[in-house]
Amino acid sequence: MMGFICTDDTVMPMLWPEKTKQARIWVYVGDEHNPYKVFDFTLGRGRHGPTTFLKDYKQILLADAYGGYDGVVVGNDITRAGCWAHGRRKFVDAEKTHPAIAAEAVGIIKLLYAVEDHGKEVDVKARLALRQRESIPILSMLKDKLFIWRDQLLPKHPMSEAVGYLLNQWNELSVFTTDGAQPLDNNICEIEMKRICLNRKNSLFVGNERGGRTAAILSSLTSTCRRHGIDPQRYLTHLLTNLPATLMSDVESWLPDHWPRRNPVPSR
Repeated sequence: MMGFICTDDTVMPMLWPEKTKQARIWVYVGDEHNPYKVFDFTLGRGRHGPTTFLKDYKQILLADAYGGYDGVVVGNDITRAGCWAHGRRKFVDAEKTHPAIAAEAVGIIKLLYAVEDHGKEVDVKARLALRQRESIPILSMLKDKLFIWRDQLLPKHPMSEAVGYLLNQWNELSVFTTDGAQPLDNNICEIEMKRICLNRKNSLFVGNERGGRTAAILSSLTSTCRRHGIDPQRYLTHLLTNLPATLMSDVESWLPDHWPRRNPVPSR
């Protein structure tokens, strides 16, 4: 079993002379052995941001089809995995142009999710066996259909774009059949991006690059608190009160997943 990181990004406007600059904020969600949600702020969407952040990472990166990730994984040991929610969405978006193909494609993808539902309560090894036994034949059926649809459609047809998306991402979209821990989609990151978008409507922008980095740090702490069922306000109050007197060697014990052991919730 390999470890995995899910990632996504969205716009984070930053004050700039006479206008706002379209900076970016990225989220990286770790697996169960690295139970953190870490945000990173960059001035643009170039591959330099994720390349720098993931420079020592060597396992699975689950993301959408953004071409910049090609430069992140090339030349190292990162395995790029694709997102089935994005693939499904392509067919939903093009549904009006060819309802029959959209319905059949979405129906087959739904079968993949049905297998995942059956595998929720089993361990990683059993889930991998289930995927190889049931998901791989579904993928084979879908791939045959994609080739048929590709030959039927004109290249510029909107549904052809949906078909091409899956075929171009096929290797990445098939990685989940080699690892029982990796999720089928990147939805966990999209939820975090929706929270960023909601905050963006309230705060509008960050004042400068330092403000963007501060927003990323605070988002990392509060989102990881939510992941572990911790009240972010209670955690931050305790953290900021005690951090100035904390030795560097003890800082790890203040991470949100360690904090409950230091500050157990009183029994009722």
